Amino acid sequence: MPNLQASLAQLQHLRRKFESLLVAARANSPSWGRGQFARATTRLQELTAFGANPGNLRMFAYVPVRLPSMPGLVVALHGCTQTAVDYDHGTGWSTLADRQGFVVVYPQQQPSNNAKNCFSWFLPGDIQRDRGEALSIREMVGHALVSFGIDRRKVFVTGLSAGGAMASVMLATYPEVFAGGAIVAGLPYGCAASVQEAFEVMFAQRSPSERALGDSVRAASRHRGPWPRISVWHGTADPIVSASNADNIIRQWTNVQALQGHPTHEEKSAHHTRRIWSDASGKALIEAVSINGMAHGVPIATAMGAEGCGAAGPFFLDVGISSTHQIANFWGLGDDLIDVATAAAIGRPEPALMEGAARKAELAARVGQGAIASNEPAFERDEIYGGHGPVDPNRVIAAAFKAAGLPIPEVPSLHPEAGPWAMPGPIIEAALKAAGLVRR
Repeated sequence: MPNLQASLAQLQHLRRKFESLLVAARANSPSWGRGQFARATTRLQELTAFGANPGNLRMFAYVPVRLPSMPGLVVALHGCTQTAVDYDHGTGWSTLADRQGFVVVYPQQQPSNNAKNCFSWFLPGDIQRDRGEALSIREMVGHALVSFGIDRRKVFVTGLSAGGAMASVMLATYPEVFAGGAIVAGLPYGCAASVQEAFEVMFAQRSPSERALGDSVRAASRHRGPWPRISVWHGTADPIVSASNADNIIRQWTNVQALQGHPTHEEKSAHHTRRIWSDASGKALIEAVSINGMAHGVPIATAMGAEGCGAAGPFFLDVGISSTHQIANFWGLGDDLIDVATAAAIGRPEPALMEGAARKAELAARVGQGAIASNEPAFERDEIYGGHGPVDPNRVIAAAFKAAGLPIPEVPSLHPEAGPWAMPGPIIEAALKAAGLVRR
């Protein structure tokens, strides 16, 4: 009984400390008193029918009016006390998406799950593959893939604080889905399994071994590589999530990727230090950026003028470096950009059209090419078969062309007894290219 009372007292102490630090951070924000974030106009669209949602999360998305064929996808996870709109406004991911031509998905927590609107990055039922909040976010990714014609090789996840810790969850539980991730003022995967442990790790009262950290990731899925590229950002003066957690994230992923503990490259300035860990071929796999004197939040740079993105406010700190830009560059998100104006000029339909016939046409092409195996996720098979048996890809193609406002091409009819696997993939692919729905 005394031990229980001591544990409860310690939990209450840690909770009060956490809540007081959140209040202080908001009170010290230069934009908080003006209500800038409260008045922010949303440009996000809420999507509801995105699949299974055992974590009871909401899905918001930003889809630029002009997109290249097969754009990238960034999943952006907000921090405690924030919403999807806050995170978009503060980080500027949607602004960068307009310039570089990619889609952004913003999962949003609900107060019914967590009173502070924090993602449940430490609860076992929410951080395991195919369970809870992790599965809800995975379903959002799957929905975006087929709805907006996303290039599967360019899917990334990032987040702040609890959202950063949830980004760690997604990278560990679904490493085959993400090409890269960025953890801002976050925590490593598997470092806590209760509220008290979560507080203790945040305040640097726990420090797992490098092997234990790596084992947590290896145990989270059957995947054995290649692994996502990891970008880690943290302020040296963070009072809410100790900067030692950034070191633990680095130790976790250097262990998983079998990299040496010492960085292969280091850059220092008066304001920040950037370290790089590369593989034997010289490819940078992990970067860590430490911001001197920065408190808890996302580093932004409003002085970049028209080239900048984001806005200073609670947990969005103007320290002269745009983490949003730098993270996208590290991922290589804009390496193969095409002019989005050119993409629009060739007649690519509005992104909303991918919700219907055009989306199914792309999937039908993948079926014809044998690109979807029988063990692929259910949401992909259901998009093709609709849960009611096979469909005729010819009809799907015709619907896609009609949706795009283009003449319907003459495509050979299937034999009455043939299924969708009988349709040659190249025929479908050629039709889609003519419609501007896939890369030429």
